[in-house]
Amino acid sequence: MFTKRWAILAVVVMLALVALAACQPTVEEKIVEVTRVVQETVTVEGQPVEVTRVVTETVEVPVEAPVEEAPAPTDLIICMAQEPETLYWYGTNMLVKSAVLHGVYENLTTNLSYGYQAQGLEKLPSLADGDAVINVVDVAPGDTVADVTGEVVTLEAGVTVRNAAGEDVEYDGSAALQMEQMVVDFTFKPLVWSDGTPVTADDSVYAFELGSDPDTPSSKFAIDRTASYEATGDLSVRWTGLPGWRDSTYFLNVWTPLPRAAWGSFTGAELVEAEESNRMPIGHGPFKISEWVAGDHITLVKNENYYRASEGYPKVETVTYKFIPDTNQLVAQLLAGQCDIGTQDGMDVGQAPFLIEAESQGLLVPYFQTGTVFEHIDFNILPIPEYAETRPDWFSDVRVRQAMTMCTDRQSMVDNILYGRSEVIHTYIPSVHPLYPEGLTEWPYDVEAANALLDEVGFLDTDGDGFREYSSANVENGDAKWDGTPFKVTLGTTSGNEMRQQLTQIFKENLVGCGVDVDLYYLPSSEWFADGPDGVLFGRKYDLGEFAWLTGVEPSCNLYITSEIPGDPELGFSGWGGSNNTGWSNADYDAVCQSALGSLPGTPEYEENHKEAQRIFSENVPIIPLFLRLKVAAARPEVKNFSVDPTENSELYNLYEIGFTD
Repeated sequence: MFTKRWAILAVVVMLALVALAACQPTVEEKIVEVTRVVQETVTVEGQPVEVTRVVTETVEVPVEAPVEEAPAPTDLIICMAQEPETLYWYGTNMLVKSAVLHGVYENLTTNLSYGYQAQGLEKLPSLADGDAVINVVDVAPGDTVADVTGEVVTLEAGVTVRNAAGEDVEYDGSAALQMEQMVVDFTFKPLVWSDGTPVTADDSVYAFELGSDPDTPSSKFAIDRTASYEATGDLSVRWTGLPGWRDSTYFLNVWTPLPRAAWGSFTGAELVEAEESNRMPIGHGPFKISEWVAGDHITLVKNENYYRASEGYPKVETVTYKFIPDTNQLVAQLLAGQCDIGTQDGMDVGQAPFLIEAESQGLLVPYFQTGTVFEHIDFNILPIPEYAETRPDWFSDVRVRQAMTMCTDRQSMVDNILYGRSEVIHTYIPSVHPLYPEGLTEWPYDVEAANALLDEVGFLDTDGDGFREYSSANVENGDAKWDGTPFKVTLGTTSGNEMRQQLTQIFKENLVGCGVDVDLYYLPSSEWFADGPDGVLFGRKYDLGEFAWLTGVEPSCNLYITSEIPGDPELGFSGWGGSNNTGWSNADYDAVCQSALGSLPGTPEYEENHKEAQRIFSENVPIIPLFLRLKVAAARPEVKNFSVDPTENSELYNLYEIGFTD
């Protein structure tokens, strides 16, 4: 496979260099008159005399033919591997759909570099500015509220809620009760539909109504926690949350306007299939859809009614999205100049050698951006009872987890799998995150220290075979029936993923150096990620498990709280939908994480509790955080204003300013 790819690259680079040579200026001969001053010696009356005179001559001189500077291209060609299934705003959630819709609709907000920014809004509302407020309201039995865990409930006896004083109380069904309620005001910029009609606040209310429709395939999480959403002016709306719902991202509770005038006659179910919403939706972004040739391309043309047209946006006249499923062909067309941008859905770290070589030739600008997805290996600290009977308790002692973390050469994984372009991660957010704390334990790769820690635990190689054995005498509440059992565990992950096969092989080789034997196995995603009790990972029926979580702007401490341990409710668990497959439980961690989740951004409680949760997490290592995945994309050198951001999902978020001039 690599030979084929390199062959493609070599051919394309050669063609590119030939084309470059062909573009050099031509040289031709030209006849010109040249006037010069000359000195001659002449004879006057038999005597030599020097005479100075002016002479005009015609001569042939080589002249470079003038090269006219070509105008900047006006057509941007974007090549991606997948074709959107639909362009309906509430349709399937595909990255390539977002890439196209960034041209059709104006972004109300962006989330660049682990923060949030207003774009189609005048500003992000804030408590400090007064366009977001927290009111105290009276609630009564039968009212819909958010309980202390954030779940939507009917207020009745036995429900635990947080009152206006910040106390968690169990409602007795009769006493008067006051709770907090958030109210947030938003103002849109003067957006214009591509048909020339103004966008109104009512179009945003329509989007909310449409999203609330049971037949609309969209998340109802924010909608279910909304008490009301209403227009307060031509370009302003107000969101009111349920009593008790303290939303840390309250400034995002605004719905992108959708065209009531164009779609209002359709039902929610009809819009899922309608041509007007799926294939040719009207929008208010910098472009409008011109054509969609299934299996080949989508073309957008400049929206002459774009509200920022007077500023020179968008930068190009047309954008064409070409669908090239074959990655080799996509890279080849990009190198040959038949594409201007290659998007991340059609590229991965496997193309790194070719992109780096093309960069050295001046043919491409590759982008290797660490994103918000991190790979990790999880310890099954609390297996379900029937699985716990199949092996010793290897992982409940934190020193074992710490030792195995130090025995893992994570930098080697980054260097060998990701060409050194990513970073080792030490918690569930990267080091560049603004909430990454000081005082975090960053376990080094240190085999000597790891072995010393395992010796301290008492798992020793007593028979000299190179692998440690279990000893109940050295373990709190040890089980003597496992005495002498070799320290041999299994590590599972998904099949068909070359990156995960490589990293698990490295891990297996690393752990031999610490006297731990690891057997690898690979399962289809449908089996590996199936819900418990049948699923392997979330059924807590494994030793070590490797997979990835998505982090983001908000640190995901909730992934590892005790209440997220999946399990049988009859055994005291909350059910099989929880995320904490490790079974790790730490009361201090739970307390600071819950406090962080219940606080609002910008407050000291929010920042310090998120940081303290990570300090506890990194010391206890319920998982071995490995590395951040890479977003890989590339562009031609002449493309301007293109970038790949760690937290913004699509690299085409700023399509309106991407072009060939600044």
